[in-house]
Amino acid sequence: KFAMVAPDVQIDDGKGTILISSEEGETEENNHRKLSDFGIRNGTRLQADDFLQDYTLLINVLHSEDLEKDVEFEVVGDTPERIGPKPSEPTSRNISNGSDDGAQPSTSTGNQE
Repeated sequence: KFAMVAPDVQIDDGKGTILISSEEGETEENNHRKLSDFGIRNGTRLQADDFLQDYTLLINVLHSEDLEKDVEFEVVGDTPERIGPKPSEPTSRNISNGSDDGAQPSTSTGNQE
């Protein structure tokens, strides 16, 4: 739903309980567990970070009995206009002979005495 590549998800409770790790195999045992197994209830906040995309989300978990049949969860709220990696900023440096100190070649045409 959030287009994360390598997410790290932890409970935002100050204890640093990690639910999902981008490190392979580190939290694999959590895959079959329910959120309630971690004490996550209505009102719990989760923090999801994707270091590869410089992308962080704060997720508020809210319980609802009003979901449609066979719908397990729903994402509601403000979402970014574009999800994914930030575009790289163009570099417009004038580099001459491997130097980027800003020095420019002389353009003087005066007579030397």
